[in-house]
Amino acid sequence: MPSFTVFKGHESGKPVRSTTTRPDALTEDYVLLRVTASGLCGSDLHYRRADMVLGHEGVGIVEAVGPSARYLKKGDRVGWGYEVDSCGHCLECLQGTETFCSDRSIYGEHNLDQGSFASHAVWRESFLHRIPDTLSDAAAAPLQCGGATVFQALYGIKPTDTVGILGVGGLGHLAIQFAARMGCRVVVLSGSERKREEAMKLGAHEFIATKGATKLSVSTPLDRLLVTAAVAPNWGLLVPILAKQAAIYPLTVDMGNFEIPYLALIVNGIHVVGSLVAGRALHKQMLEFAAMHRIEPITETFPMTEEGITEAMDKLDRGEVYYRAVLVPQ
Repeated sequence: MPSFTVFKGHESGKPVRSTTTRPDALTEDYVLLRVTASGLCGSDLHYRRADMVLGHEGVGIVEAVGPSARYLKKGDRVGWGYEVDSCGHCLECLQGTETFCSDRSIYGEHNLDQGSFASHAVWRESFLHRIPDTLSDAAAAPLQCGGATVFQALYGIKPTDTVGILGVGGLGHLAIQFAARMGCRVVVLSGSERKREEAMKLGAHEFIATKGATKLSVSTPLDRLLVTAAVAPNWGLLVPILAKQAAIYPLTVDMGNFEIPYLALIVNGIHVVGSLVAGRALHKQMLEFAAMHRIEPITETFPMTEEGITEAMDKLDRGEVYYRAVLVPQ
């Protein structure tokens, strides 16, 4: 059977080149893609020692389609993200929240022989998204998960709202751009002054350095707070600047506990909202919105080789990647 190159996690922590087979003939609505770029996400670090193909922020060119494919054709440029399948019939699927389908296929749980750290991949047409012409492969790749994650957390926001973004990193720098283009007042909170100028250029209206602070002050209380920082928040500083009934979205992938003062949660009517990536409808809107408003991640590129992937993952693990890493085939 034909095969293609993939890069799998390894117990050593250094991804290794391998191969995986593909079917002689595509069935149903499955699509064969040639990968042209892959983003590197923080979630990938959790699986770097697992026996599975890595990567879930993929962009590629359609090379062949199955007999039930209806919308894509050879040569189309598409992307995919954290979820690659669902049952299609449950309430969650029917109402557009298929990321919470009980039979969903998400990264790290299903399709472990496929990923975006690869020369090719095979996915269902239903979970592939056309990439707008104005977005390059390198810009589009991190949007497939990072962009979809912050766009979902901003869903339903009003242009009169004030959005707080804690952390200016791979997610935070995208959240600033999306929230600003949505017409919101954007307040960025970061440990130091180091990223003030860049945050303001990305669209922030206020910037607050929190290190050493005993009290914070904002022009307008925060209606929604996106937590994208790698370290746990100091709620003693943050709760006083939240609006009544504000919503907190913890987006950083952390296997530890998320703790917030109990009384402050109750008396202020604060909502803590669990949020995964966007479903397909919002994913499509996210890509169109990003293209229309020229929202692009700031990226560093690395070769999609064993050495390049290891270098990128090590750098991300140390917190040294300049916002988003993108792997490109050699």
